[in-house]
Amino acid sequence: MEEELPFKQLTAQEARRLREQNPPVSPWWVVAGQAVVGLVAALAAWGITGRQNVGWSAGYGALAVVIPAAIFARGLTSRFSSLNAGNAAAGFMLWEMVKIALTVAILAAAPRLVTALSWPALLVGLVLAMKVYWVALAWVPRKRKLKTE
Repeated sequence: MEEELPFKQLTAQEARRLREQNPPVSPWWVVAGQAVVGLVAALAAWGITGRQNVGWSAGYGALAVVIPAAIFARGLTSRFSSLNAGNAAAGFMLWEMVKIALTVAILAAAPRLVTALSWPALLVGLVLAMKVYWVALAWVPRKRKLKTE
C-alpha cells in the first residue's frame, strides 16, 4: 500500500514564491513558435525539393495548426474565460472544439486552395508545427524545491 504524503497548505508568500519559480508558458509564445517552425519547414521543403508547391503544401499544413491555435489562445486568454474556474473549464472545452473543427475545415479546403497539393509535405508541416507544444513544455523552467522558513 502506498503511503500518502502529508498535505501542507502554503502561505500566501510561499505560493507567490512558487509561482515565481515556475512561471507559466504563454500560449502566444507557443503560437509564435509554431509559426516560425512552419515557415522554416515550408522553406526547407521548397529548398530541398526545388518545387514551390511542396513548400506551399508544408506551409499550409503548418497554418492548419497555427491559425486554430491562435484562435484557441485568444479564447483562453479572454476576460470571460478567466472569471472563475467553471468559466475557465467550459471555455477550454469550447475553444478546444472550435480549434478541432477549424483544423478539420482548413485541411478539407486544402485541395481547393493549394495548387498541386502535396499531402506528404502538408502532413510534415502539420506535424512539425504540432510538435512545438512538446518543445514548449520541455522549455518550462525546472521546478525547484520550495524553501520554507
